[in-house]
Amino acid sequence: MAAAAATTRRRTASYSTLSTKHNPSLPTNHLTNKNGLGFLSENPVRIRPLSLSCSRPAKLPMKVSATSAATPVMETSKLSSGAVPTIVDVDLGDRSYPIYIGSGLLDQPDLLQRHVHGKRVLVVTNTTVAPLYLDKVVSALTVGNPNVTVESVILPDGEKYKDMDTLMKVFDKAIESRLDRRCTFVALGGGVIGDMCGYAAASFLRGVNFIQIPTTVMAQVDSSVGGKTGINHRLGKNLIGAFYQPQCVLIDTNTLNTLPDRELASGLAEVIKYGLIRDAPFFEWQEKNIQALMARDPDAFAYAIKRSCENKAEVVSQDEKESGLRATLNLGHTFGHAIETSYGYGHWLHGEAVAAGTVMAVDMSYRLGWIDESIVERTNNILKQAKLPTTPPEMMTIDMFKSVMAVDKKVADGLLRLILLKGPLGSCVFTGDYDRKALDETLHAFCKS
Repeated sequence: MAAAAATTRRRTASYSTLSTKHNPSLPTNHLTNKNGLGFLSENPVRIRPLSLSCSRPAKLPMKVSATSAATPVMETSKLSSGAVPTIVDVDLGDRSYPIYIGSGLLDQPDLLQRHVHGKRVLVVTNTTVAPLYLDKVVSALTVGNPNVTVESVILPDGEKYKDMDTLMKVFDKAIESRLDRRCTFVALGGGVIGDMCGYAAASFLRGVNFIQIPTTVMAQVDSSVGGKTGINHRLGKNLIGAFYQPQCVLIDTNTLNTLPDRELASGLAEVIKYGLIRDAPFFEWQEKNIQALMARDPDAFAYAIKRSCENKAEVVSQDEKESGLRATLNLGHTFGHAIETSYGYGHWLHGEAVAAGTVMAVDMSYRLGWIDESIVERTNNILKQAKLPTTPPEMMTIDMFKSVMAVDKKVADGLLRLILLKGPLGSCVFTGDYDRKALDETLHAFCKS
């Protein structure tokens, strides 16, 4: 097959331009072997997102570029073997941006510098990540680029700090540093940092450039992609925020080497989600490779991150602001957010709550007669192998669930809409048209009162 070439797209604005010190266009060259599997050439691999519906048969065509043949999903791509990044595009017209995936990408300053606007940068990170990667990121931003000045703000670590008080620390630093509209915010950390930095960038001076550098599985496969930003409120999770896309997402898979086991497992909940709602072959691959993922096999993780980003990019490209299709990415999140809010932010990790919520959503789908019992069993089995909870905390009551779910973002005109599985594995619906008896039965099955 002939090599597929794609043009690097970038966001443009009347008040900002890319640095002229580095070539803003990134040459690409994607080669395939006789099986259709992508492998690395001397240039980055660019992967175009697919146009797929949320509900479809399990036979899913897997493209790895705009013109390539189907990719056998059951094999693991060798993406971690070199420093050349794979690129997945998020196609949003003139606001499109690349997701760079690979090992050692923080040691390639040009990747980061090509997306910096202006001469002032604010790195937003936390007390856990800063000692590990802040110096490396500052170096990547400034090496060979002496005109750039980097400030940083180090926030406390944890979901319980994803609030207005902590957000104000970012604004305080930006204002005290006299940053202007040509500055760039850089989110260095997990989902909490990415969400808060993105919301700060969307709000500061009514919008400045920002870049995502996710350092957790959760952030790399989900939260850093798609432009959802925001903070929590005591009455509900992510109720305050904005859709605001980054200039790029830079995923250095080496950052997972310092990730605690519990955090790693938490991120797998989102990986598993993609297989359940829209990518049955990917779920089957996960079942065969879950032990490799738990053992931190770099090739398995490289593939899981790439395929997850492809799925996320496909959905975001079709439904940026969650009017329908994108909501399907929230499988288990309505139940999960109720757990996080009621139990207290930070007691359970986000992925742990989503895992329990996913089991509840799958249980409800089965009670409605929409899925086969085997899907229930397979869901429980893979989550248990990932060392994730399959039931909510014992303190959760039916009233707790209903109270929080009543103010969920997916409520419309007083009607709670849910993401439920329907049909064969890899198919789902986002709907408010379901028998309320099934919801009550699920809540009674998982709660003591």
